[in-house]
Amino acid sequence: MTEPTPGRRRSSTGPTLADVAAHAGLSPATVSRVLADNYPVSRSAKQRVMNAVRELNYSANTHARALAAGARSKTIAFILADVRGQSFADAAHGVEQEAARQGWLSLIGTTQGDPDRELALVQLMREQRAGAVVLIGGVVEEAAEYRQKMTELARSLHAAGSLLVLCGRPALGDGVPAAVIEYDNENGAYALTSHLLAQGHKRILFLAGPKRQSTSNERLAGHRRALSDFGVPDEPRLIEHGVFTRASGYQLTRRRLAAGRDFTAVFAATDVVAAGVYAAAAEQRLTIPDDLSVVGYDDVELAQDLRPRLTTVHVPYEDLGRTAAQIAVDDQHLQEGWTGDHRLFKTHVVIRNSVKRPASPSQVDGHRG
Repeated sequence: MTEPTPGRRRSSTGPTLADVAAHAGLSPATVSRVLADNYPVSRSAKQRVMNAVRELNYSANTHARALAAGARSKTIAFILADVRGQSFADAAHGVEQEAARQGWLSLIGTTQGDPDRELALVQLMREQRAGAVVLIGGVVEEAAEYRQKMTELARSLHAAGSLLVLCGRPALGDGVPAAVIEYDNENGAYALTSHLLAQGHKRILFLAGPKRQSTSNERLAGHRRALSDFGVPDEPRLIEHGVFTRASGYQLTRRRLAAGRDFTAVFAATDVVAAGVYAAAAEQRLTIPDDLSVVGYDDVELAQDLRPRLTTVHVPYEDLGRTAAQIAVDDQHLQEGWTGDHRLFKTHVVIRNSVKRPASPSQVDGHRG
């Protein structure tokens, strides 16, 4: 290995750009141009720089260079409520795979459902000049202060050459420079409830998520629209709000079964909630679907692992994540006059083995049994 140029002392933390310049016998400005590849440099100068980089084992701090230049880094920050959720994990996989293919780095942050934490993480990524920030999952509707702050962050990110991507959540409003990637949430629920109604179920217990949460409310809206179109009364007592967990599905179903079963089917707002329904039904020695039909939403791997396999709505979460990354790395949003991008993915019902017609007319009519 060639010795460093005499008189130039190497940094205790590793070789610097100045060390590379001295070793190559070139100016620091020339070395910087070669490494950034943003200015014409002679072939011989480029070769001398690359030789020096290799011989000194120099590693350029691309993040620091991007900050100094005021440019966005090739980093996608993916922010979600909880990494343990299968649907979110599938979306994160799509982001990471596409980002890696494009030569970008992915970072993951979690909020545990705390909107203030989410705002803080987006602000941090803006300060770090992330190339894009992807948010996935529902939001609390009518949260005006949160909406205003996120709108300001979206505009701040865009002004810095970055981008806010909303994945599986509503747009912030007209004129907000953000990308929105949605799936047909309400129509998926409409189709699934229509399937239950077509099988003869008139009393369907709907296990929703939190009140005022966008994902939950859209699925509930599709359910109610199907009831209306089939001429079936929408009874408030057949709606239960909880959270999107197995424990919530178990506890809500257990309580309703203990009070006397006045429903023939359960629509669980997620497949994970449906798993809790299965557990509560088994505890009461009820057989699915002979005694109780059950459906879910999302079509994660769990839906096929349950026995009987779960009828559900397929959401292309991995495709959502992949598309979010594709939009993030594209420079289209840097063009003057860009005001946003909106993509909508279709959903569809996956019919498996957890639904059949009610066993008797009395069950269909809603009598306790």
